[in-house]
Amino acid sequence: MATHPRAASGRTLCLVTGAGGYIGGRLVPELLDAGYGVRCLARTPANLRDHPWADRVEVVRGDVTDAAGLRDAFRDVEVAYYLVHSMGSGAGFEETDRRAARTFAEEARAAGVRRIVYLGGLTPADVPEQALSTHLRSRAEVGRILLDSGVPTTVLRAAVVIGSGSASFEMLRYLTERLPVMVTPSWVGTRVQPIAVRDVLRYLVGSARMPEDVNRSFDIGGPDILTYHDMMIRYAKVAGLRRRLILPVPMLTPRLSSHWIGLVTPVPASLARPLAESLRYEVVCAEHDIADHVPDPPGTPVSFDDALALALQRVQEARVTTRWSSASLAGAPSDPLPTDPDWAGGSLYTDERERTVDAGQQALWRVIEGIGGENGWYSFPLAWAVRGWFDRLVGGVGLRRGRRDAERLRVGDALDFWRVEEIEPGTLLRLRAEMRLPGLAWLEMRVERDEEGRTRYRQRALFHPRGLAGQAYWWSVSPFHAVVFGGMARNIARTAEKGGAVAPGGRGARVGVSGARPPGDGSSGGRAAGERPSGGRGPEDGPRAEESPGDGPTGGRSPGADPPPHP
Repeated sequence: MATHPRAASGRTLCLVTGAGGYIGGRLVPELLDAGYGVRCLARTPANLRDHPWADRVEVVRGDVTDAAGLRDAFRDVEVAYYLVHSMGSGAGFEETDRRAARTFAEEARAAGVRRIVYLGGLTPADVPEQALSTHLRSRAEVGRILLDSGVPTTVLRAAVVIGSGSASFEMLRYLTERLPVMVTPSWVGTRVQPIAVRDVLRYLVGSARMPEDVNRSFDIGGPDILTYHDMMIRYAKVAGLRRRLILPVPMLTPRLSSHWIGLVTPVPASLARPLAESLRYEVVCAEHDIADHVPDPPGTPVSFDDALALALQRVQEARVTTRWSSASLAGAPSDPLPTDPDWAGGSLYTDERERTVDAGQQALWRVIEGIGGENGWYSFPLAWAVRGWFDRLVGGVGLRRGRRDAERLRVGDALDFWRVEEIEPGTLLRLRAEMRLPGLAWLEMRVERDEEGRTRYRQRALFHPRGLAGQAYWWSVSPFHAVVFGGMARNIARTAEKGGAVAPGGRGARVGVSGARPPGDGSSGGRAAGERPSGGRGPEDGPRAEESPGDGPTGGRSPGADPPPHP
């Protein structure tokens, strides 16, 4: 067998793309624990700095469409994980995926990479590829490009991935918990073979050890073959909810289904549509050959009910390490805050507020870091709710992405329709807007101490308009800033002074639609009104057990190295 370069530590070095996404963010610590060295490729390395494993990996800036950047990233790499895609980035996403896969494959071959591992989508055996949805067709094409690269490649093909924070799990959870009676699309009767995220991770890690003569795809799935109707009924049972009444309606197309999903769940229509289109097809594993190379220990693959119990347990214990929203949405603004005070990029409008707070700096910081999700935005809840609804109507993410963690934030976290761009614990929180806007927007919150030793709260909203539409937008909403931003500063200060209790007005001061959990799904219970607490109990959940890969076929995102929120 040929010899290959090793990392300086003597460990096999793995390159992980999409490390900021749902699957990649969970794969990295699994590889580290298995004894591998890890290098992460990211368009924005700072987004990985707050992950608990950040000081154990090397991070390089790059994009899978950039050949020059890949050459440096592939140096000394033996195994490369391809966990990115551009789903939802527009009509040309298939070409973007094609170009990215070819560039990655060519540079991997030139660098002498020993193996490529790709997490793709399970496709129906009896449907011609050209008849598949664009999402599944693109995933299949990417797998074929990598298999033809000249580098031994493992393509793992998964259907619905069940794990805390995955898009498929969140979609299933919100639909079942919020709708005791529901009218559903006909695809709820289609058979699928879901798989627990812990099993996906196990297969991904195990694939790094495959012999060089293995170059093929493997179907991976759990032990249960179910319809989506079955999955909702079984979710209700595991979560301790009353049995749901489900009424299929044939005329609900994937497009209509995606809007319906977008209204009921945190998953925006732009991401729900590929999921809904995929569920039209029966996707059942045709083989389980992966076990010849990555043997299944006793108790695996994990059953659907156990995967649900593990995921619910993680949600209830607030131990969801990554979510479907961990990666930036395709098309979302990604520019960092322009340099102040003189910026050459054009107009930069600001709204600034300051208040003296009769509380310690840490008390104020706790309120700031806990903003969003269930706690809302501390001002004019209806205005925030309406803005969130409008954003979803035009294809945006809305307010319901909530938070990954109820108390702690890290760079790169999604926070309702914002994303954490910068955080300096105890001092600064800067958010970048990801709602649909005719321009770029940021919101800064700072904790300071004045010359008299008093705690000061500083808040600054910034907007860089794009064209006349952007100018018109700013001036049309500026009359409401005193209520929205002024009220926010006032209520954040008051809440800190009261010791971090709920904002004035109790739940009414919160943005009800922005919660990270469905109504009644608190971190301690996850129950629907009047129903017994959800079970969430099940087999002991080993480290990072049910979480991991993304949720559908992969976990990455736009062919840059920052992954997708995907199913």
